[in-house]
Amino acid sequence: MSQLPAAAIELVGLTKRFSPDGKAAVDSINLRIASGSYCCLLGPSGCGKSTTLRMVAGHETVSEGDILLENRNITDLPAAARGTAMMFQSFALFPHLSALDNVAFSLKMKGVAKAPRLEQARSLLDRVAMGHLAERKPGELSGGQQQRVALARALITQPRVLLLDEPLSALDPFLRIQMRAELRRWQKELGLTFIHVTHSQEEAMALADTMVVMNHGVIEQTGTPHEIYNRPANEFVARFMGGHNVIDTPAGKVGVRTDHIAISPAASGDGVAAHAQAAVISDVEYQGTYVLLGLQSPGMAHTAHSTAQWSVMLSEAVFAAQPFAVGDAVRMSWLPDAEHALAA
Repeated sequence: MSQLPAAAIELVGLTKRFSPDGKAAVDSINLRIASGSYCCLLGPSGCGKSTTLRMVAGHETVSEGDILLENRNITDLPAAARGTAMMFQSFALFPHLSALDNVAFSLKMKGVAKAPRLEQARSLLDRVAMGHLAERKPGELSGGQQQRVALARALITQPRVLLLDEPLSALDPFLRIQMRAELRRWQKELGLTFIHVTHSQEEAMALADTMVVMNHGVIEQTGTPHEIYNRPANEFVARFMGGHNVIDTPAGKVGVRTDHIAISPAASGDGVAAHAQAAVISDVEYQGTYVLLGLQSPGMAHTAHSTAQWSVMLSEAVFAAQPFAVGDAVRMSWLPDAEHALAA
């Protein structure tokens, strides 16, 4: 019988309770993360993603279950003995130390002599394009430069797995996009396994080989960004990822992507076999390359209420050819194969 390749990290029945009789913050999750992959743990605040990361790092004790790194059980090992390294949201650089000394600090704590530890630190700073700023202190560096120093400091311990706790959330939007591209490039160049916690769907889809969507301490769905966006497992995933309308039908809930719905004037027909629904435009948002329409539709409600809120995404060119305004009566239509069944 063939065996699965060794995972960089495997979580087996991993559970965390902050009090013996309390509700589990992480509830018996099982997960395999492939070696050399970029994995994003994604979910709303309080879903258990950061607690999971902290248990892998050794910064939080495990209530039940096991954590294996390359088939070695590290559940009860101290953080420094695990083969992991953590990059924190705040970067946690020592403000009184230079970038060079920040990177070299962990080797200093291990008793490595000054010359070899500074040589290693300088080499890593060069690798992340920060060698020319090695003598500057964190307060003299930009947010992106501080992140590069934090990455070099994490890498100096030669981890097998790098753990990243919302490392881009403190950056401005432009720099966030730039730095996520750099993170992805570094992960590929280094060949390390990255486990990255984020609440940003866009960030996870841009970075991840594997996305893990969590809610209330459990894993709702694991898959590639393409799989999760195109085939969300259930209503929670569809709504959390965005870009979907969730519709109640006699057969159960289905999801339809916002860009798979056509809009036409109320009196028109599209000449194809399609589901159709009358609606009224309630909102128009111009987003540059596309226009996002909000619509109110009596009838096929998302909930027990009499009117449902829909979202439809039109390309800028399509909207320009047939513009709509708030209050317009329209016909929404979509092909049957655009519907995706959602688990209860």
